Amino acid sequence: MRLEEIQQAAVGLFAQKGYAATGIRELGRAAGINSATLYHYAGGKEEILSGVMRTCLEQLLRSAIDATSSSADPGIQLARLVRGHVGLCALNPLTAKVTDQEIRALGSRDQEALIGMRDDYESVFAKVIERGARTGVFQLTDLRIARLALLEMCNGVANWYRPDGRLDVTEVQDRFVEFACRLVGISVVSREESGDLPPIRLACEPVPVHLRGQNMGAAG
Repeated sequence: MRLEEIQQAAVGLFAQKGYAATGIRELGRAAGINSATLYHYAGGKEEILSGVMRTCLEQLLRSAIDATSSSADPGIQLARLVRGHVGLCALNPLTAKVTDQEIRALGSRDQEALIGMRDDYESVFAKVIERGARTGVFQLTDLRIARLALLEMCNGVANWYRPDGRLDVTEVQDRFVEFACRLVGISVVSREESGDLPPIRLACEPVPVHLRGQNMGAAG
């Protein structure tokens, strides 16, 4: 039994029932082990939750660094930020929702550290938007509202995207880049201009039933 398998069971339960309503014994049953064995891999329910959130936020931060280091153009940077965020939410919907909704369930030390990581990530969006507006590339009247709108728009993908739906992940990324560009008042940045950002499935995300037994190439 790997820690990732316990995290997958936890993410599924936390997303369905909420962190507070999930018991440690229930978590162990979902992972196929007893609670004593579970404690061999993790110090408890909160440690599992904080580990999941850290994995998600670390990937978002890596994606943000990549998005802003490959070009100095704020339009391209924004397109890449949106493409990376949408890809993560589409491929890891349960992990994304748990990370977004359960941060207040953590104890003060873990909560402070993870809120700091989240703020670091959101500050990348803020800096790109600020520089785009300051240089006249973006046409915006309220930078904070623009940032919140963009992040909420991207986060929402976790609530409705289905891999067997009308659009694949790349096409959804393209649509959201289009929406983001129109929101800040610039011409749409094409995938050829921004470069592709293939989404990564996190190791803590429960594997969809139709993909079980396949090599998913998950990132830890």
